[in-house]
Amino acid sequence: MVRLPFTSSTRSVPEAAQVPRHIAIIMDGNGRWARKRFMPRVAGHAKGVDSLREVIRTCLDRGVEYLTVFAFSSENWRRPQDEVSFLMQLFVKSLKAEIERIHRNNIRLRVIGDLGRFDKALVDLIQEGEALTAGNTKMNLSICANYGGRWDIMQAVEKMIAASPGVTSGFSEDDLAAHLALGFSPEPDLFIRTGGEKRISNFMLWQLAYSELYFTEKLWPEFGEAELDEAIASYQGRERRFGRTSEQLAPGNTDSSESGHA
Repeated sequence: MVRLPFTSSTRSVPEAAQVPRHIAIIMDGNGRWARKRFMPRVAGHAKGVDSLREVIRTCLDRGVEYLTVFAFSSENWRRPQDEVSFLMQLFVKSLKAEIERIHRNNIRLRVIGDLGRFDKALVDLIQEGEALTAGNTKMNLSICANYGGRWDIMQAVEKMIAASPGVTSGFSEDDLAAHLALGFSPEPDLFIRTGGEKRISNFMLWQLAYSELYFTEKLWPEFGEAELDEAIASYQGRERRFGRTSEQLAPGNTDSSESGHA
């Protein structure tokens, strides 16, 4: 049995903390924010960096341990080439500008995804940032870039099989989960998508099984401390049953650890 650093929501019942331990965000709406202001789409992406900085700070203040953001999906290569080029340049610029701040705030940075399509200079910068912050412990910041949930599951399957030569059956969820790109983190308690769309869009498909989903019409450059607090307040008003009944969650009920479907 593979020992994981977290509890799987389908194998046992995770602790439902008052403050989300792990928040995952699709940062959507940068281009629409810019168009509303008669600005080029790339201006929205630049403004979105400010929102990310504020959300990171707020997560630190609220005691969130893991923050995972979707910066660039494996499908985003389909966008116009000039926009993709700008996003790559913005990634480099932001890493250079923010890595010392991230390090000073005791945040561990990881960039999650297939880095094979990135320029060597960007990959080197990512590796330098990850190495610099590897010992930090206050919060884990994961930036998903050239990432897709299906890619993550497929690469985990390949690694799981490679780690067990000759074994063709009998694998468990834990065996696979240990090889996911985000296998070091607990499943998200709260998933947020800005921009009004109500899709998961190939993001953390395995890990979002029992996450609380929160969708907002706010475009990402408009999303900050107050909006994040609203999302957390919505999360705090949810009843997290993980397959159990409301009666099992009642105070004093000794049967609350049972699994099953309501």
